[in-house]
Formats: sequence, C-alpha cells, structure tokens
Amino acid sequence: MVELKVHKKPPTAYVPAGVSAVGRQRKSYTIRLWSIRHSRTLEWFYDKFAKTFLLLHPIWNKLGYSRVEGPVKAVEKRVKGLMFDCRMCGQCVLSSTGMSCPMNCPKQLRNGPCGGVRANGNCEVEPDMPCVWVKAWEGSRNMVHGDKILNVQKPVDQSLRETSAWLRVTAQSAAEKEAMKKDA
Repeated sequence: MVELKVHKKPPTAYVPAGVSAVGRQRKSYTIRLWSIRHSRTLEWFYDKFAKTFLLLHPIWNKLGYSRVEGPVKAVEKRVKGLMFDCRMCGQCVLSSTGMSCPMNCPKQLRNGPCGGVRANGNCEVEPDMPCVWVKAWEGSRNMVHGDKILNVQKPVDQSLRETSAWLRVTAQSAAEKEAMKKDA
C-alpha cells in the first residue's frame, strides 16, 4: 500500500475561517434580499424619487451638476450600498432587474445568468449565494413594470464608475423633456 503524504501549509496569523465573501457580508446580503422581496414598493418609491429629482433639475442646473455630484454621490452610495449592495457603476438598472443589482454577480453579467447556475439556484462562483439573476427574475415578477427585465442592457461604461446615476438620469430626462418642448 502506498501512502500519500499531504503537505499542509504552516498556519498563519490570518485565517479566513473557511467563510466565503458572501458569509462575511451576510448583513448587507440580508438587506439586499429584503429589497428584492419588496421590489414593487421600491419601484413605486423610486418613481416618486425620480420625479422629485427631475423637479429639482433647475436647481441642479443653476448650481452646476459637477458641483453637486460629490454630495449627491455620497448619499447615493450610502443609500444604494445599504439597500442593494450597490457597486456604484454609474448606470443603475435596478428598476429593470427586480431591484437586484447585476453588479453583484461575480461575473458582473448585465443581461441574465451565466450557464453555471446551480440546480438549487445558487451561483457557480459563490456557492453560498443565490444567483443574482434568479433573484432579479423573482423581484421583477413583483413589479408593475417587471417586463423591463427583458430589455437588453448595454455593457458597463467603466468611465461612469463612481459617478451618480441619479444625477445622470435626471439630466438625461430633463434634456429629453426640453427637446420634446422644442419639437412641439
């Protein structure tokens, strides 16, 4: 009989305790799941919030969008970070993905799950974590405009990372509104 010798690495001061990154951030993950379960209410709230931000466009414009970017981004990062585990990609699609941020996917897929979703619906990369896209589908089924999940998303524009999606969407909506007034 041949005996195999297993060489173990010497112990170090740092031991991750065999917990995945998901396990280490269970608290924020729990809130993220709550947000998906309450996607319809959050969709309603976001619609009202977006309309309010659009009403504030003259103020943002007068102050200068670049000047208000810092404070607004700080608030956005805290709120969306807590609620959705936001990665501040600058191109938020939460209203299209059942309030499940696709940037939480370890592969950062923006248009649906990879081929590695496990039979139990968990991620192939993080086996303890339900697939972001399985949760996105569940959340979208609760929403009034849940069929937006079927829209193909553009790839992430890395130049918008760490910028305010709230201000960007507001400025775009205001420009579209003004263009419609000119055409009418």
